[in-house]
Amino acid sequence: MIRVRILAAVAALGLAALGIRTLLTRQAAIARHRIGKPLGEVSLDADRVWKRSLDGAPIDLLLLGDSLAAGLGAERRKETLGGRIAKAVAKRMLRPVRLRTAAVVGSESTALAGQLDALPDGYRADVAVIVVGGNDVTHMVPPWSAANELERALTRLQELGTPVVVGTCPDLGTLQPVPQPLRALLSRMSRRLALEQTRVAWRTGAVPVDLRLAVGPTFREQPDEMFSLDRFHPSAAGYRRTAEALLPAVEMALRQPVRA
Repeated sequence: MIRVRILAAVAALGLAALGIRTLLTRQAAIARHRIGKPLGEVSLDADRVWKRSLDGAPIDLLLLGDSLAAGLGAERRKETLGGRIAKAVAKRMLRPVRLRTAAVVGSESTALAGQLDALPDGYRADVAVIVVGGNDVTHMVPPWSAANELERALTRLQELGTPVVVGTCPDLGTLQPVPQPLRALLSRMSRRLALEQTRVAWRTGAVPVDLRLAVGPTFREQPDEMFSLDRFHPSAAGYRRTAEALLPAVEMALRQPVRA
């Protein structure tokens, strides 16, 4: 009798899990339909020397990661994440900034190695900014696996003497097109990944910036202003807010003594 009850309980749990999985799969399809790809898959090319009129040799700024780092959703190159950080750094450091964006739309953390491999031989940035993780969450990549890939990239950059700022995975719970309970699940998953990213950043000497805490509330409270046309990627205002959150850490990294 006890064995029958146990088998019945296991069967009930299995059916419940199947039901939840079916619900989440259906909601993921709804979210993909709502979001679509109105912005395409190619971001604006913002790579150039910003504030060229300033004195001194240009500061080399490298952007790695996914569509946020690439600036998808911005309508002008000065509104991309890289463009905004470059302009602000130039003003604060009173030097031109040469931006190189290696980030690629749609990238997971596994793509960081390829982005570094694609850099010109002998290239060394004065500071690198990495923003990645959203695609790892939506593609259900285990947080520890994504964090390991980030750590490998951080180690390579540190070996070159390049200080790194990591914008941790943003709160995907702010995405209004994603229905509940999937949105809540994505929020928890993105938080878990952000914690793992923070750990590997500190362990490798990089500086993490908690985007969930720094910009999440603003995106949640002002979605019409912070998100672009697809309600998934930041708008010009969203990128400005994100750049403002990252800028203090970037400036701090640049003011540290240069390591060989």
